[in-house]
Amino acid sequence: MSDAQAAGKQVVPLAVALEKLSRLEQENKLAEADDLANRMLEAMPKHPHILHLAGIIAYRNGRIAQAVERMETAQALAPDVALYPRNMCEVYRGAGQLDDALRAGRRAVELAPNEARAHFNLALIHYERLELDEAVRVAERAIELDPEFAEAHFEKAEAQLLAGRMKDGWESYEWRFRLKQAEGMLPKTDKPQWDGAPLPPGRLLIIGDQGFGDCIQFSRLIPWVASLCPQPVLACSGELTPILRQIPGVGRMVTRWEDTGDYDVYIPLSGLPRLAGIDTDNVPPAGYLTPDPALVEQWGARLNRLLPEGKKRIGLVWAGRPTHKNDKKRTLKLAQFAPLFARDDVVIVTVQKGEQIAQVGDYYAHAPLINLGPEIGDFLDTMAILKNIDHLVTIDTSVVHLAGAIGVSASLVLPYAPDWRWLLGREDSPWYPSVRLYRQDKPYDWSGVIERVAAAL
Repeated sequence: MSDAQAAGKQVVPLAVALEKLSRLEQENKLAEADDLANRMLEAMPKHPHILHLAGIIAYRNGRIAQAVERMETAQALAPDVALYPRNMCEVYRGAGQLDDALRAGRRAVELAPNEARAHFNLALIHYERLELDEAVRVAERAIELDPEFAEAHFEKAEAQLLAGRMKDGWESYEWRFRLKQAEGMLPKTDKPQWDGAPLPPGRLLIIGDQGFGDCIQFSRLIPWVASLCPQPVLACSGELTPILRQIPGVGRMVTRWEDTGDYDVYIPLSGLPRLAGIDTDNVPPAGYLTPDPALVEQWGARLNRLLPEGKKRIGLVWAGRPTHKNDKKRTLKLAQFAPLFARDDVVIVTVQKGEQIAQVGDYYAHAPLINLGPEIGDFLDTMAILKNIDHLVTIDTSVVHLAGAIGVSASLVLPYAPDWRWLLGREDSPWYPSVRLYRQDKPYDWSGVIERVAAAL
């Protein structure tokens, strides 16, 4: 017996320690994983798989530079392990190093040509680089290797939709409910999805799936649904009921599955564009939501008291929901809107919600700023405020959908590879004519974007 064993200590086999490290990361126990990774690195600083896993954990803890360093070292030590460049795709993407990400993705496919995940990760990089035909081609190769690979089908859909290939894109988009993050979005039922055929009143259940913005965007199709299936039941989040109840044709509204009652078929809101045959040239018009007149008057009176006269009222949203999968790409800091704040003729009205409101505490710029975020109770308040400003400047979040739905003038700042709904190569949107689009010229580079927004006001 060794001295260590005599002291009651055990020598943990490396394979067991690696399995534990991987499990802690997968279970999101990132602090424990970080501690174990550091101890393992101290004992074996040149072990490639320890370095690789430690890099993934550093990345998930927000230490991207450290993650890149660790994972590059692992790859240099074991250049023929396909897993390492495959996972480096995502880390390089998070670091904004898309050339490196492309090289890593191609290397992973070279080392593991029959691995669907390697092709999928490469497809993601082609999307970020706006190489959409390649994104579709590589995603299709992943699907050939694994026909039930939902993420690959969905990535193909997003690339097709962003490219404006709506008919093909809507079909691939149907795979979204097989994604892991979509669990619980649909009711547990044996009832079929609606195929577009007419039904008696109240026999169709419409489900407000996905995010708030998606629901606002697709709710314009409810009157078309009601023309075929009168008084459909609408199941949605309680935050949306105050605004969606004003859509013509809606029947009962519920916020819990157990309250839906009996129905024959169901359809997610996001499935309606496919059934309706929506393309870029036949999107139903905006103006389908209307702010509450009493709230518009109340907020108008408040803003008249708070704001100086003679200046343009510019609403502002700079940050999205941190849990959104693409929040790193779309969210800015308040300080990055400095070109807007330098104008003499504007007053800033923040309609930002959430923790990022705290950034207002560091605001010392030229333009007056009124922080309304803490006073906004719901979407009805937001719509009423938007009706009392001259223009909205915002990132890609639900507020731009509200502004577009009620016809408020807005500037939307977009990442280089935006969400599919904003398409490519255009400054306008078929979904929201009152919204003008301002895109990054280079991936992850906001320089020049806010200057263009400020100059155009």
